[in-house]
Amino acid sequence: MSTRAIPKPAQVLRARRAAATGLLLLAVAFAAFCLHLAIGGTPIAIGDVLATLFGAAPDARTELAILEFRLPRSVAAVLAGAGFGVAGALTQNVARNPLASPDILGVTNGAALGAVCVLAISAHTAGRSELLVLYGLPVAATVGGLLVSALVFALVWRSSLESNRLVLVGLGFSGLCAALTSWMLTLGEIYNAQQALTWLAGTINAISWADLAIAPAVIVLGLVAAALLRNQREVLALDSDTSRALGMHLGRDRVLMLGIASLLAIAATVIAGPLAFVALASGHAARLVARGTIPPVPHAALIGAIFVLLADLLAARAFPVILPAGVATAVIGAPYLIFLVIRQSKIRQRG
Repeated sequence: MSTRAIPKPAQVLRARRAAATGLLLLAVAFAAFCLHLAIGGTPIAIGDVLATLFGAAPDARTELAILEFRLPRSVAAVLAGAGFGVAGALTQNVARNPLASPDILGVTNGAALGAVCVLAISAHTAGRSELLVLYGLPVAATVGGLLVSALVFALVWRSSLESNRLVLVGLGFSGLCAALTSWMLTLGEIYNAQQALTWLAGTINAISWADLAIAPAVIVLGLVAAALLRNQREVLALDSDTSRALGMHLGRDRVLMLGIASLLAIAATVIAGPLAFVALASGHAARLVARGTIPPVPHAALIGAIFVLLADLLAARAFPVILPAGVATAVIGAPYLIFLVIRQSKIRQRG
């Protein structure tokens, strides 16, 4: 007697597909991480890279090159990419718009303004400029990003952070911060202006373990918090009336998620500068890969890490001069943004 197969629930199939794609992304991210360590001024064999990472370096010179000089840069790329990726996923989730990113909240431009203020002021602090940049830049970037986030939230709080108003207010503050940043650049010395422009492009060149202090902990905690909010994110992806009917406090939950997104974006900006398009592309790509209603946190983090690792390799090794990683992310991300705009227009026309 033949028995008919019972179809598996769609939810189980989606979970398995998400797990499979997550494992695939993890393998790609690890391969990109090893490649990032292997390719440099003096190439190192992948086998030696793996041996060094697992505590069996072939010689002291290889161990020093990987652990002290190359590993901080690779770790910074992973952390910044993961931070921007999940920040973009959360922002798109709250705004219910695949074109949304922390940039529209003014977070990254606020952080950039704070950092550039420090670089401009350091030109007038004889003998203390290096200390000011080392300790003052991350503090000023954090304060700038948090201040802009708080102002945006305060102005749209009465509307429960309704997406259209949030985008408009965020874009206004983003433009204001960008204008103030340009003005601050005209006040600094030539060297500091060049340094600021390089940082504004987004770079992890010459980063060391000393530069990775508090920001990595903030990113890790933010990723964990975002992952724990999966159920709230799925409900928030529905329309406002349905979300309220299911017992969600829209204003509170949106502030919570956008607050986490802001902290992630600020921490990533402190590490690598305001890398363009990473948050936008990673969040949207994560949702496409997982084929779900929301971008999964692990997928967004892994795609962001892969994006920054490969972009930094392209910027640093594909040209005669070492370019900031943000140049490559912009070159890759700009066409992707155009693709998203065209795709959204076609979806609206069909609807």
